Amino acid sequence: MNNTPNAPDEQLVLSYLQGDNEALNFLIERYLRQVYNFSAKYIGSAKEAEDLTQEIFLRVWKNLKKFDSQKSFKTWLFSITRNVCIDYLRRKKTVTFSTLEGDDDKESFSDKIVDESFSIVEKITRQELEKEMGRYLSRLSEANRAVLILHYNQQLAFREIAELSGESLDTVKSRHRRALIYLRRLIRQDKKVHQK
Repeated sequence: MNNTPNAPDEQLVLSYLQGDNEALNFLIERYLRQVYNFSAKYIGSAKEAEDLTQEIFLRVWKNLKKFDSQKSFKTWLFSITRNVCIDYLRRKKTVTFSTLEGDDDKESFSDKIVDESFSIVEKITRQELEKEMGRYLSRLSEANRAVLILHYNQQLAFREIAELSGESLDTVKSRHRRALIYLRRLIRQDKKVHQK
């Protein structure tokens, strides 16, 4: 079928369901980094996020026939992503936000998908900022943390997040507002402690 990597998500899903296996590869390539990054930030472990990303795309593949083509594929995908992350955290029973890079010397999954347009200094600075932000995010409730990650990292609109989470638009906006207020308070408290 005449699909290109730039075809709309829903067209690629339809093509895959009609027998075009390459269409699924295009979808996976399009969302691999976003799903991995969301998972790593949500669960706080880059290494575990590698396995979860595989599990997420396996679940997508198994359930693609159930996808409602009248809805957004991206929203559906991140609903699955969020559910897999929540299941993982329930199994683990703890939430820790450690460094977003692996501890061993081997090239990790995240190393393979790092944006090459950043210099080494920029990458290190970004990693330090992500680690610091991860510590703040870990102190939010799961629901509030998910709203921030989905909105700012995955560029989902509040309406899409509401659909994904099954909550009202007002609830999602309220979670967003409360999470930002709480984060500002935490950052101010830390600054005061470091200034003493």
